[in-house]
Amino acid sequence: MAAYVIKMPDIGEGIAEVELVAWRVQPGEAVAEDQILADVMTDKATVEIPSPVAGTVVSHGGTVGQVMAVGAELIRLEVEGAGNVRSGGDAAPVQRSEAAPAVAPAIAATAAARVDSAQAAAPKSAAGPASAAARPLVAPRRAADEKPIASPAVRRRAWDLGIELQFVPGTGPAGRITQDDLEAFAASGGAASAAGREVDSRYALRLDEQAVPVIGLRRKIAQKMQQAKRQIPHFTYVEEVDVTELEALRQRLNAEHAARRAKLTLLPFLARAVVIAVREFPQVNARFDDEAQVLTRYGAVHLGMATQTEAGLLVPVIRHAETLDPWACAGEIARLADAARKGKASREELGGSTITITSLGALGGIVTTPVINHPEVGIVGVNRMVERPMFDRDGRVVPRLLMNLSASFDHRVVDGMDAALFVQRLRALLETPATLFIE
Repeated sequence: MAAYVIKMPDIGEGIAEVELVAWRVQPGEAVAEDQILADVMTDKATVEIPSPVAGTVVSHGGTVGQVMAVGAELIRLEVEGAGNVRSGGDAAPVQRSEAAPAVAPAIAATAAARVDSAQAAAPKSAAGPASAAARPLVAPRRAADEKPIASPAVRRRAWDLGIELQFVPGTGPAGRITQDDLEAFAASGGAASAAGREVDSRYALRLDEQAVPVIGLRRKIAQKMQQAKRQIPHFTYVEEVDVTELEALRQRLNAEHAARRAKLTLLPFLARAVVIAVREFPQVNARFDDEAQVLTRYGAVHLGMATQTEAGLLVPVIRHAETLDPWACAGEIARLADAARKGKASREELGGSTITITSLGALGGIVTTPVINHPEVGIVGVNRMVERPMFDRDGRVVPRLLMNLSASFDHRVVDGMDAALFVQRLRALLETPATLFIE
């Protein structure tokens, strides 16, 4: 028997590191050639890593939620015949067919369902630092407001492992927490014995509380939202739209064409309105490069459709929405939403949008403040429709169906006046739906 190390493969597209989101095999299990070993995430796509050889799992090279560099040890197997580990313990150079096995992408929603069964991080292998693993863990005696001493690298590693440094014993100078201290704490299961732990009660989890690591797609969403709010100076413009005529038209078209065409919702009409309006306001159908300080305006409209899935928020993209009529657009919206929710959307279908529409349907509320899908510069939000009494031109009270549009813009490149005029153009199109079909 010999040792065989499988390293994190080069996924391509210039990706230098990925997040480990789920283990498919555990130490001691036998694996067959081409069996899936783990799921890793890059951006919003999940990649399955297969085994190039058959063998038995000896140890994992990382824990769920850890960010791993391409080329780092992913897993160690015991195999029949010759392995690929030199006497010094390092993996020998291998051919690309072994170092980078074929991978099958799927969106992160696919892996999210597996994460629950893989949340408990596997202990580090016996190959880790013996001195750190052998140290007895003693709960740190720190005051509640005392900040643990640790280097930025240790803090980053603790964040990846989901460990609160307040609880980790430090053996370095002045109680500094070292990498060995952190790895030993993680290998122990992330907790010292109850008798040895003496911490402020404010840090202890109650029986009705649950610590949920923010990993996988949820981490990607958190990072993207933080980036958008940190880098983009948002402002939101809200306008009320009378959609009485539009709703009547929608229902009439569905009744006439339900048997042979896709069902129309409000969104295909709004998409059509956006396509027409951006012709007059190209600065809204754009992406802003923060580093280069360059705004790229697009003639084509690649429309992002914010979609809620079990794993979190995804934004599948309708390519060249300007070429689609309402029925084709409705069919594409339904197809992409279904693919996103089932975890079957491709990487290409989840990126490259130039402007985004977001809707909470019946839960849309009165007003929302949508977060821009970075690096875009505009997003249009749909609020719920309500019927209210209104005065017509003759002073009579009539029932009208009203809805608010809540649109957010990047104030660095979109002026308030332009944003207001853009939304007013959307309003005019939606209130006179016949104009949606006039070129």
